[in-house]
Amino acid sequence: MSKKQIIFMGTPDYAEAILKQLLRTDDMEVVAVYTQPDKPVGRKKVMTPPVVKTLAEQEGVKVYQPTRLRDEDTVKELLEIKCDFIVVAAYGQILPKEILDHAPCINLHASILPYYRGASPIQQSLLNGDKKTGVTAMLMDVGLDTGDILKIDKIDIPEDMIVTELFDKLTEVASSLTIDVLQNFDKLTPQKQDESKATHCSKVSKKDGLVVFDDARTFYNKYRAYTPWPGIYLESGLKLKEIKLEDEISKNDAGKILKIDSDSILVGCTSGIIRVFRVQPQSKKEMDILSYINGKRLSIEDYLS
Repeated sequence: MSKKQIIFMGTPDYAEAILKQLLRTDDMEVVAVYTQPDKPVGRKKVMTPPVVKTLAEQEGVKVYQPTRLRDEDTVKELLEIKCDFIVVAAYGQILPKEILDHAPCINLHASILPYYRGASPIQQSLLNGDKKTGVTAMLMDVGLDTGDILKIDKIDIPEDMIVTELFDKLTEVASSLTIDVLQNFDKLTPQKQDESKATHCSKVSKKDGLVVFDDARTFYNKYRAYTPWPGIYLESGLKLKEIKLEDEISKNDAGKILKIDSDSILVGCTSGIIRVFRVQPQSKKEMDILSYINGKRLSIEDYLS
């Protein structure tokens, strides 16, 4: 049985799991891995390789880390690598047309395309309170997540699932879908995306974590989408580390402490109520909410800010 030869392109944990699945599949051979350059990490700015690079090197696979995939020498070098497919998962660079023409380029995008094209589809599905999401395997073209769809695997999103849990679930889905699509590629009929339904999402930034006590559902969905990073925080800089949606309907004064329980407090929103368990003040350690309000001498009818 001849093995399918794969050039793999990816950078973060999501990509690492897919690469791991490819490496353990008998009829696949990863002939090269492309990933982003090493980056300085932490306060000491220690140069750290992407997890994909670490895995590839452990498995004896040649690793390439071009700063710009579009550079002429980089393209020429890649075109000299014989392959049946190029598999792309959260790589972080646009593929030029010469590479797209080298072999079928299959991208694993963590949404039900054409919804949530772009950099943060998992967070966006949680922000919007979606009941379902999925992974789309598509044939790449010169656009951003605009290629023909090969197959979509969908999953349900539990109401209290946060981004790390959804990320892990979609990573499992993507890993299985990759092998399925590669092994059955000749049987699949690519389908054009419906451009009229296309939506986009941008890269998450730290400022996206700012929350106000207006709509409790929106507040809670931000918590689900942005925990642990960038986290959600109030104008004062107080980070809300653990919360729960208590009520979506009642009308309250924004930020007013409505009730103090043994392990949490209820805080009013203009629409609904949030239960707060743990917080982290600026430049201080995380703590339980009762320790925080006691230190601030806050009680029922006061405002959390």
